[in-house]
Amino acid sequence: MIDLNEAGDGMEQTAPVWAVFGDLMSGLLGAFVLILVGVLVVQMDLVASLESEMAKRRQEEQRRMALEKALAIPLASGRVTLANGRIGISGSVLFAVNSDQLRPDGRQLLKSLVPPLQVYLGERDEMLMVSGFTDNKPISEGNRRFEDNLELSAQRALTVTRALIEEGMPSARVFAAAFGAEQPVAANTDEPGRTKNRRVEMAPVARSTPAKLAP
Repeated sequence: MIDLNEAGDGMEQTAPVWAVFGDLMSGLLGAFVLILVGVLVVQMDLVASLESEMAKRRQEEQRRMALEKALAIPLASGRVTLANGRIGISGSVLFAVNSDQLRPDGRQLLKSLVPPLQVYLGERDEMLMVSGFTDNKPISEGNRRFEDNLELSAQRALTVTRALIEEGMPSARVFAAAFGAEQPVAANTDEPGRTKNRRVEMAPVARSTPAKLAP
């Protein structure tokens, strides 16, 4: 015969085992759910970041194409370049060496840029930064007008800025910046490289103030 007392003792010993196993499974399930939620959150963040980056690239591409369209004629002449949204003009087109006096041909080139740039900037409510750059050769000792390359680049940027304003660019739409020999685009080890570094660049930039500007 089965002793009922012994059977009861066996059931009492088995019940806690199943309770512990159930608690363990519940804990594992909870941990799995937390991990799954974490993975989903990370994936959602990655998707949102990817979509944001793609939208940014589409916007930059549209901006580049619009700028190319606006400057189609000057770009076709080969005297103006466009790279990464920056309009480049060789310093030799605009100025003689170690000079901030605008050449007549350079003046005409700037005049041709004003109408398309004015329309482009007005449509986007942006400003135009005019930046001056030089090579790394020191200013000649006989040139007493400029302290160094930084001052020369500043005066050239100001000359171009004033010329654009005189040709119809609203003064609130344009400003000057100087970089001297910093940020070269070629090595300064030979004359072709130094020639590339003697340049003026113009780049549309976002406004820093909320005031509405004239188109």
